Order: sequence, then structure tokens, then C-alpha cells
Amino acid sequence: MKAVAAPQAGLRSIPALLARNATQMGNRPAYREKEFGIWQSWTWAQAQDEIRALALGFLALGLNRGDHVAIVGRNRPAHYWAMVAAQMCGAVPVPLYQDAVATEMAYVLRHSQARFVVCGDQEQVDKIIEAEEGDDTVEQIIYTDKRGMRKYDHSRMNWLSDVQAEGRAAHQRFEDELDARIAELDYDSTCVMLYTSGTTGKPKGVVLSNRNVIETARASSEFDRLQPTEEVLAYLPMAWVGDFIFSVGQAYWTGFCVNCPEGPHTMMTDLREIGPTYFFAPPRVFEGQLTSVMIRMEDAGRLKKWLFDHYMKLARRVGVALTDGKPVGALDRLRYGLGNLLVFGPLKNTLGYSRIRVGYTAGEAIGPEIFDFYRSLGINLKQLYGQTEATVFITQQPDGEVRADTVGVPSPGVEVRIAENGEVFYRSPGTFVEYYQNPESTASTKDAEGWVATGDAGFFEEASGHLRIIDRAKDVGRMADGSMFAPKYVENKLKFYPNILEAVVLGNGRDYCTAFINIDLTAVGNWAERNNIAYASYQELAGHPRVYEMIRSHIEEVNESVAQDPMLSGCQIHRFLVLHKELDADDGEMTRTRKVKRGVIAEKFADLIEGLYDGSDSVYTETEVTYEDGRKGVLKATVRIEDARTLATPAQRMAAE
Repeated sequence: MKAVAAPQAGLRSIPALLARNATQMGNRPAYREKEFGIWQSWTWAQAQDEIRALALGFLALGLNRGDHVAIVGRNRPAHYWAMVAAQMCGAVPVPLYQDAVATEMAYVLRHSQARFVVCGDQEQVDKIIEAEEGDDTVEQIIYTDKRGMRKYDHSRMNWLSDVQAEGRAAHQRFEDELDARIAELDYDSTCVMLYTSGTTGKPKGVVLSNRNVIETARASSEFDRLQPTEEVLAYLPMAWVGDFIFSVGQAYWTGFCVNCPEGPHTMMTDLREIGPTYFFAPPRVFEGQLTSVMIRMEDAGRLKKWLFDHYMKLARRVGVALTDGKPVGALDRLRYGLGNLLVFGPLKNTLGYSRIRVGYTAGEAIGPEIFDFYRSLGINLKQLYGQTEATVFITQQPDGEVRADTVGVPSPGVEVRIAENGEVFYRSPGTFVEYYQNPESTASTKDAEGWVATGDAGFFEEASGHLRIIDRAKDVGRMADGSMFAPKYVENKLKFYPNILEAVVLGNGRDYCTAFINIDLTAVGNWAERNNIAYASYQELAGHPRVYEMIRSHIEEVNESVAQDPMLSGCQIHRFLVLHKELDADDGEMTRTRKVKRGVIAEKFADLIEGLYDGSDSVYTETEVTYEDGRKGVLKATVRIEDARTLATPAQRMAAE
């Protein structure tokens, strides 16, 4: 069965696509969910029945046109059904980050004026109750998992299955009304409202229309020739635009199956069981998996370790060329085939990547070494560049034109231009409608002609026509000597090392660059165990002299690489420290999508930054932290600061000659 290749009359809303799928491919799987260790499956026809029942139940509870329905919880078919059911009723789904704390939820609930909230479980219900204190906007709370909910006040709470049962029982009363509301939906009706991560301020509600979602889903599906036979794993936050376009937009346009894991703790097992053919992950997922692989190899037997090192050396030399379909000698092909049998194939199977036909990473730049590692295994991993405001896609990498240092060419239907100051602008059918109740920000981001400022600095390569993103425009600066400062470029190189979880490079306007390092507790803890190094906490391990030696060696290797870049060689790291705590979204240091909030870090760790630049060899600091139960505390530490070896830049070498 081939994917639908062009817009069809009447397919101008997500509910319309659902009706088409139920009619044309009703027996094909639409959703799977693993619960209690068992996979359950729903066809498109069954999914339509579940969604209509929920929509009728919403009407019975009084959901009005234009209402906002907040949805918070893990990836589950029922939560995707709630999004589409809300749309059927003429309401607007507003997914929230499930790991958000109550205060973050409170802002979104108040800003969106959500009347209905669909919660995954008791934990999310508790956060909603805490978040709405002093505000009576939320009128109905619907929960998916009823465990622990028996003693709650049910005057405005209902189990989702009961809402569906009520909808089925009341179908004669509400069916005509529901059909009328579905018929009212068109390309300009709001499809979803997604909140930005809030890197530089309060999150903004990005309003996306059916036109934005469906046109983007159609164009991107055709770009990668997606079929109804694809399998995807829905494990990323539902509040993130990437999950919405993959698990709703493209899934409903193309008709492929969305698989929901049992939970974060089973994700890797579920990934292997499903074996997705179409897969997306942000760089941190690929970084984490590579870290796990390297840890296992360090603990492997001598023969296994030798085989891995031997064939990975071959893969690094010819694997990427083979993946791109470029010519490779017969002997190398034979040796690579043997490596695939002994190493690459089993490794891909362990990762759950054996069947991937198209893989993407985005969200932030990925280290070229990490990117090439996966492609050398024969995985068709590509990069895309996008934003919530673009309904994801701005640029994509066509097959055969995949490189680690670019983000591809403009996606179908997307126009991209570079402003005089280097900032990237785009316009497309996916360009968002507005920021909800924020006309000033809308006007400053999107001009009258539809061009959107991305906030990123980049340029097009003349030879290939590919876009290269340097960094966030606001983060790109100049060193005191006038050389370019682009922290993300160096940070991504550092994060290639499994021992480094996060890095923050400083240096704008300074004489030299410095860095904060977060170690990866799993990787470094495993290393410490092998080397008989005892530790009782993250803080103690982070401050160990041998950990500093290891991190220094990584930084000096990165400096050697950075020194070869004529444009960014001034970004070598001269001094560094290993932070006494992990950067955490709960402490406001990162967004929920794990983007570093540089302004917050500069303010919160000002004493450590001063120490990096005044020649100190240690700094005593006290840092407020948030514990898992929400309590606040103070972490006290004396943080060591050490120097790293740097190399002469190309300009310095030329001057010396």
C-alpha cells in the first residue's frame, strides 16, 4: 500500500485524516502500547471508535468550541486520542511536559485558560491540583490511570474510560453535534498549541493550524518516501513539536503505526522489540546510547574488545561511504560485511536500530564524531533543522547528501534567507499562526511578509547549497582580540566523550575561553569502579583528582581539533572546572528539552566564573538545589579550577613563520 502523495479534497483537518484512514486502511495497525509487559494494538478503525467515544464524552462534560484542553502524561494512545478528540469538538489540545513541576504547569494552565485537563496518573493529578491553587479555570480533570484515585473528590474528576463510556451511551444526543463541529474544521482551524521551552524567558504558546501541520506532514513524508508500513516509537515529550509532527501529523497523513513504550525504564527494551523503521532522537539520546556502548566495551572480554576496536576502525574508514552509496573497494566491502555479521549487526540489534530506514536527529547540534559513529554502522541517520514555530521542518538532508557539519537544504515548500548579520530567516506553509495572546512577540518574530527570525546564525555553502548553523545568534560573539566565539561548536566536541554529559563554554568578550563540565555519573562511575576509586556522591566523584586528569585530557584533545579551524581556533579552552552538581531543569539551569540557559548559569555561578578568570585554583561556593520531592536545599562545595594546554591558532602560526 502506497502513502497518499497529494492533498485530497476534504482532508483539511486531523479528524478528516482519521476518517480517511479508518475507511481506506481500517485493518492496519494505528497504535500499539505496552502495558504490564504486553503489547496491545488498535487498528485505524478501532482508533476512530475510541476517539469518537472520547469526543462525545467531552461534549457530555460541556467542552465548548475554542476551549483549551491540557494533556499531561507519558506517551500513550489515550493521550493522543485526547488531542484528536479535542480537535473534533472544536477545542484546542495543549500538551504539557510531564516532568514539569507544578509552578511551570501553573503558568501554562493560566496562560492558556485550560478548562479541561487530561492527566496520565495520580502524580500528574496532584501537580495539576497544586498548580491551580487560587485559580478556578480548570473545570474538569480526566485521568487515564485510576490507581490511587479512589479517595479524591470526584465532583469534577472522571476516569477517561468512564468518559468514553458516557460518550458511547450518549451518542444519540451528541452525534449530530459532534459531526457538525468536525465539519466546521478547515485548514485555518487551530490544530494544536505548543509552548516553547522558555530558554530566554516565559514560554510562549505557539498556535499551529491544520494547514501548518498537514502541509508540513505531507511535504516531509514525501521527502523521505514514508509509507503506511513504517513503525515509529513515541517516547519523546508530547509537548514537544517533534513528537506532535511525527506521532500525529505524519502518522495521520501517511497512516503508519505509533508505538508507545511502557515507560522510560523500559524504553530501550521496547525499542528493540518494535525495531522502528522511522526514528527520531535528539542528540542527547544518541550520546547516551554511545556512552552505554563504550562502557560495555570497556567491561568486555579481550577478544570481544579487539573485534569491536578492529571493525570500528574499518567502519570509520568506509562505513559512511557505504551508507551513502559511494564506491568502496571489493575487499573493504567484504571485510565490512564480515564486520556487520560479527559486530555492527549485533550492536544495531542491541540498540534497536536494525530496521531503521530513515533516522533523524535535531533539537541542537550533534557532535560530528557521534553522528559519524552511527552512520558508519550503516544507519541512515540524518540531520534536520527546525523550530516549533516552523512546525519542525526548515531544512533536511536528502539521501546521499548527508554530512555532520550541515543541516541540509530547505525542506519542500520552505524558503530560507540569511540576513546581513548572519541570522537565518524562513517562511513556509508550516509557519505558525501566532503566539497566543502575545501580539508583540508575534510581530517581532514574524514580519508582514511571513518571514520568521530563527535567532540562529548560519550561512549557505556555495558549492553544496547546504545550510550550516554556527550557533544561536545571541550566543555568537567575539573574543577580546576580535576572533569569533561560538560556544556550541566546542561544547558538542566535548560531549562526544562518554565521560562528559554537559559542557558550558564561556569567553564572549574575554581574553580566552573557559568551561564548566558536568561528568556523566554512569560512565565515570563505571570507570571509577574499574580503577578502584571509592566515592559516595556525584560531588565527591566530580572533584576527584583523577577525574580532573581525565577531563583535562579530553579538553586538550578538543583543543587540538579546534585549533585547526581558522574561523573558531580562538575558542580553545584555557581553564576549566568540573561542576559540583548536575545542571538540572528543576533548578532552572536547563529547559525541559535540556537546552542550557546561559543567562541563568552566568548569574547563578558568577563566583565560579570569576574564579576561572582571576587565576584562582579553587572557589568555595554555595548553590541552591531542588530535591525530587520539591524541597529546596543548599549544596556547599570547594570547586577546583585547572588549566588545559592550548595550541597556536593558524593566524599565530602564520605570524610566527
